[in-house]
Amino acid sequence: MNLKLWTAQFALVFSCVLTTTAPAQARYLQCVPFAREVSGIDIRGNANTWWGQAAGRYDRGTAPQVGAVMAFKSTRAMPVGHVAMVSRIVSDREVLLTHANWSRRGGIERDVRAVDVSAAGDWSEVRVWFAGVGDLGTSTYPLAGFIYAGKAPAPVEDEATLAPLTIATAATVPVSGMLPAAH
Repeated sequence: MNLKLWTAQFALVFSCVLTTTAPAQARYLQCVPFAREVSGIDIRGNANTWWGQAAGRYDRGTAPQVGAVMAFKSTRAMPVGHVAMVSRIVSDREVLLTHANWSRRGGIERDVRAVDVSAAGDWSEVRVWFAGVGDLGTSTYPLAGFIYAGKAPAPVEDEATLAPLTIATAATVPVSGMLPAAH
């Protein structure tokens, strides 16, 4: 086999490997795939579409439950919305959330406070803990509501209880008769 042919074949195989592993090098984790993995609610697309997509597929409501997904509406500052899993109920107006891509780009936060600040106490508007200030943020966010997934999972206590999140795996590319045998 001549060197040019071998080089071309190597370049082709190498580029295939790079292409299949590129998703693992994604810039940062988004809230949607994380919420889907930890809650078991299998909805795809931007967070602001989850509430509508859940209609007829999942129970929805205005009361938090452990394991439910809190669905945030779009705002000017958050045009694609946000989703977060309720990991604990603290009181009738306070929950703890487990979510991604909130305080820190791509970061995961576990058991952070979210407080119902709606005048009617109906969970239509919340304030959420923000790492930058070490307390509840100053912004309020409108909610669409909560999406329930059958039997609620146990609260997330530590990293070991989270569902595994696979972003990508390396593909095996079979190559036969293309490379010279090792001597």
